[in-house]
Amino acid sequence: QVRVAESGGGLVQAGGSLRLSCVASGSSFRLNLMEWYRQAPGKEREMVAFITAGGRTNYGDSAKGRFTISRDKDQNTVYLQMNSLKTEDTAVYYCYAEGTCSHFGCSTWGQGTQVSVSS
Repeated sequence: QVRVAESGGGLVQAGGSLRLSCVASGSSFRLNLMEWYRQAPGKEREMVAFITAGGRTNYGDSAKGRFTISRDKDQNTVYLQMNSLKTEDTAVYYCYAEGTCSHFGCSTWGQGTQVSVSS
C-alpha cells in the first residue's frame, strides 16, 4: 500500500507562515488525490485543502485566501503553504493520499504534524 509522511509543522506566531509537505510513496503508486485535514482537540476533523491529479484544488472556508496547496506530481509530493496564520489554525495536520497501487485502489492517512500558532 501507499505510505505518506508529513513534515513542516512547528510553532509560529500569529501572522506567520509555515509550509507543510506530504510525500507519498509505495510500489507502483499513482497519485489521484491528496488532501490536508486538521483536527484540534475536542473538534471534528476538518478538510483544509485538496488537489486532484488534474490539478484542481479546493479549500475549506477557513483556509480560503490564506492557504495554498500545490503538487509535485513526479515525486508524489504535496505542499500546503499557510500564510497569515491564526491561533485558530492550531491543530494536528494530516495528509490523506489516494491513488492506485498496481491495479488496485489504495489510500492512507499520515500520522500528522503539529501546527501551533501563538498570539
